[in-house]
Amino acid sequence: MTKPLGLFLYENLMPGSQLANRLQDLGYRVQVVGDARLLVSQAIEEKPMLVVIDLACQRVNVCDVIKELRQNPATSHMPVLAFTNHSNTAMQTAAREAGATLVAAEEAMLVQLPQLLDQVLEIE
Repeated sequence: MTKPLGLFLYENLMPGSQLANRLQDLGYRVQVVGDARLLVSQAIEEKPMLVVIDLACQRVNVCDVIKELRQNPATSHMPVLAFTNHSNTAMQTAAREAGATLVAAEEAMLVQLPQLLDQVLEIE
């Protein structure tokens, strides 16, 4: 059986690479998306089990990318786990409003990643 795929968007090497490694340790294949503008097309093509997004990306408004994922019929079902610094409440709120399935504090991601994945992948 093939491992589930997680698409991962981050610009900051830390914690991005640590989280990607942790996701691999949990049995996922990880594909890092180098350009946020290509995230939706890659999600359509690759059909990941989930999308993980660092909200601290500077090159593009990632909340717009989350909205685009939600509005596209081919990707609207994909769980989106977004993270940012715990003090960035404005970005957390914006990500939730854009349609992120779950928004977590960056500081909690490494420690609580298995539990966060359980939450984001829970079928309602």
